[in-house]
Amino acid sequence: MTPAPEIAASRWFNSEPLTLAALRGRPVLLHAFQMLCPGCVSHGTPQTQRAFELFKHSDLQVIGLHTVFEHHAAMTPVSLEAFIHEYRLTFPIGVDEAGDGTPIPVTMQRYGMQGTPTSILIGRDGNIVHHGFGQQSDMALGAIIAAELAAPHA
Repeated sequence: MTPAPEIAASRWFNSEPLTLAALRGRPVLLHAFQMLCPGCVSHGTPQTQRAFELFKHSDLQVIGLHTVFEHHAAMTPVSLEAFIHEYRLTFPIGVDEAGDGTPIPVTMQRYGMQGTPTSILIGRDGNIVHHGFGQQSDMALGAIIAAELAAPHA
């Protein structure tokens, strides 16, 4: 198992700042997206909103991460705020910290993400259970989440 690196977020929407350290003991679904990513807009972000609503009475923590690695000038926090409002996103969303001298943001680098959308499930023990890139089946992702929710607490 691979330990999940901490999230580096420069700003939060729909939430106070969240850390994986503070969430240890709870499964975490981390959804990395860009608002100008067609797959994120059509599939990944709506899927994450559905997961947030479906599992809201469990101890699953859903976190969106706006992970900008291209078109930086267009994807500002002001634009993201409008996007969140227009798409009625209610789950916590952090803005991935800008990379130091690189267009790749900090959390994206830490997780070795290939792009967006990316869905990562972190187990109660803080280890990565699932790291999926691109469009993923609702049924498959739901089954992985349900299995982690049903796993005994460490």
